[in-house]
This record gives sequence, C-alpha cells and structure tokens, in this order.
Amino acid sequence: MGPPDRRRQLFEEIYRKYHDAVLAYLLRRTESGHDAGDVLAETFLVAWRRLDDIPDGERARPWLFGVARRTLANHHRGARRRSALSDRLRAELANAPCEAASEPSALAAAFRRLPEPDREVLSLAGWEGLDFGEIAVVLGCSRNAVRIRMHRARRRLARELRGEEEHGETAGERMANASEGGVA
Repeated sequence: MGPPDRRRQLFEEIYRKYHDAVLAYLLRRTESGHDAGDVLAETFLVAWRRLDDIPDGERARPWLFGVARRTLANHHRGARRRSALSDRLRAELANAPCEAASEPSALAAAFRRLPEPDREVLSLAGWEGLDFGEIAVVLGCSRNAVRIRMHRARRRLARELRGEEEHGETAGERMANASEGGVA
C-alpha cells in the first residue's frame, strides 16, 4: 500500500470515528440540518487538506471541533453578508422606478409574450450588454446562429408591438386558438 492509499485510509478512519460527534456539535449550533451538513462537509474537506496536521488519537476530536467552529463562523459571516446584501437590494429595488411591475408598457407586455428563446437572446444583448460572440458562448452555438436568432427575435418583437402576427393574430390569440384545438 503506497502513501496515497495510507493517507486515504487514515482519513477514512478519522471520518468514521469522528463524523457523528462533529455532526452533533454542528447540529446544536446551526438552524438547519442542511447548514450542519454543509459545514460538516467543509470541515472534513479541511481535515483532508490538513491531514498531516491532525493530532493522533483522541486529540483529533477537539482539533476537528476547532476546525468545525472556525468553519461555522465563516458560514455565519457569509449568511450575514448575504442577508445584508438581500436587504440592501430589496431597499434599492423598492425605491427604483419599476414600470413593468406597476403598469406594464407595451414593450414589456410584448416581450413577455415572446417565446423563452427569443426573450433570452434579446435579454443577453439588451440587459447584459453581450455582443454576438459572447451570446454564442452563453448559448453554446455559433456567432452566425446568434445573428439569425437575434434577427428573428427582433422581428417577432416588432410584430408583437404592432399587435399582429403573420396571420393577423397576436401571439396571445394564437396560443388561445391552439389550446382550443385550432378552432377559431
């Protein structure tokens, strides 16, 4: 058995021996089992990376508790940062003018009636500011395919804005007719 096998065997032994104790420690200090599981995984990841630093015998248990404690502190700091960011974004969005939320514009309504692939290609260009090459990377297609999709999406959006389709009906009317079995 080579050194990598020995390291793996040592880690598995430590994991089996102390998993339950570290999990119990974390469950008493977190709000959910999911959080405890996340911190437990991170704790044992640190243990794997620092396998040579783990003390022998029963001294490994308090060492693992120390790692779990620091990992848990990082988890709590991250949760506080995410919560603060959410609060800040909610405040910013509450104060931002949102025409689409209160009274939809004709453009917003027409955009929502488009098929999802059309909305995606238009959004990547308009909202994300990506060029055709970048959109091609996101969509996993060629630059030329993006040009064609963009042309078609813009054409469909223009038709929606005019309120007419090629056959003289809006997308909403076409969907309603399709759901009725095509009977007009």
